[in-house]
Amino acid sequence: MAGTAGTPGTPRVLRAMNDRAALDLLLEHGPLSRTRIGKLTGLSKPTASQLLARLEAAGLVRATGTTEGRPGPGPGAQLYAVNPAAAYAAALDVNPHRIRAAVADITGRTVGRHELPTPARRPAVPVVQQVTDALDGAVKAAGLTRGDLHRTVIATPGAFDPNTGRLRYASHLPGWHSPTLLDELAAALPTPCDYENDVNLVALAEQRLGAARDHGDFVLLWNQEGLGAALVLGGRLHRGFTGGAGEVGFLPVPGTPLVRQVAKANSGGFQELAGAQAVPRLARELGVENVPDGPYAEVAAALLERAAARPGEEPHRALLHTYATRLATGLASLVSVLDPALVVLSGTALTAGGEPLRDLVRAELAELAASRPRLVLAGVREHPVLRGALESALAATRDEVFDTSRRP
Repeated sequence: MAGTAGTPGTPRVLRAMNDRAALDLLLEHGPLSRTRIGKLTGLSKPTASQLLARLEAAGLVRATGTTEGRPGPGPGAQLYAVNPAAAYAAALDVNPHRIRAAVADITGRTVGRHELPTPARRPAVPVVQQVTDALDGAVKAAGLTRGDLHRTVIATPGAFDPNTGRLRYASHLPGWHSPTLLDELAAALPTPCDYENDVNLVALAEQRLGAARDHGDFVLLWNQEGLGAALVLGGRLHRGFTGGAGEVGFLPVPGTPLVRQVAKANSGGFQELAGAQAVPRLARELGVENVPDGPYAEVAAALLERAAARPGEEPHRALLHTYATRLATGLASLVSVLDPALVVLSGTALTAGGEPLRDLVRAELAELAASRPRLVLAGVREHPVLRGALESALAATRDEVFDTSRRP
């Protein structure tokens, strides 16, 4: 049937495609003039003018000033930018110790943050209230209300099994395993809410903003509170049948006893061999002095940062070499099966070791696996889980808000 909004090639669909192209260009380049938008999109000046007028009337773009330093007489050209207030998205990063929340406007600028400490054991405050309290803190900091949000993404360890709706692979996250939790959260939150594994979202952040930009196939190895991986194949996250793809901490590896009933133990061979909790113990065994106390992820990062600053000194050299061998032992299994072009090392227990640790892992991996992926350190270092969750929420928000084909 000709003339329907969903028929490819109709004027409404073509206008919507041009609108989206222009909006994406404004997000990428910042304020642009009508002439510049016309050149970048291939549209004529009249068509570009109509497009901008249409987007301005819809509240998606706004005039932001004029060009300066323009040669010749006359005023500068009017500049246009995406209207930041067109929509807002939120993200939450959940771990056993705290919930970190953030709100961003549609341009990607973070406008509100909040961090809520959470109990280490069974929570006295219900999970739904923890989530809404953290979200409300970020919304308030942004000067908004919950109703201003278009979409929320919640990042957790493990993954919600799409077949049962229950959280798996994260028994250490108290209160999050109720079979009715997703329904309770949906009833409490005012906007659509998505749930994603935290390491998968780190990979998304690296793909959009960091070391894996323009890469459709890569592996991200994460080591912070837990050891995990994200697999990006053909440009898409591979989640597996139950959402457990990449839970490499459970991987049996040489060098540790077999861990049985791994779900109950919430650990496995690779986690015991190379997780952040293994670094302080290894440092003491090798004679490293002044091993600090504290959360093991922070202690591991401090020890590896110190060792990377003194890679030629014993026992710091031994710590880097031994730990690199442990990391490469598990990574070799991933590389042998997937044969990725790129491996991104992320999480403080990897990035703190810097280039010295990266080089040692690469050398060890070259001897343990036949393929030769490029190893790089993560490019997104500040709150990468939260940043990835925001990127996910923003992508879905833009797909909906920027779709002008459904507008009158």
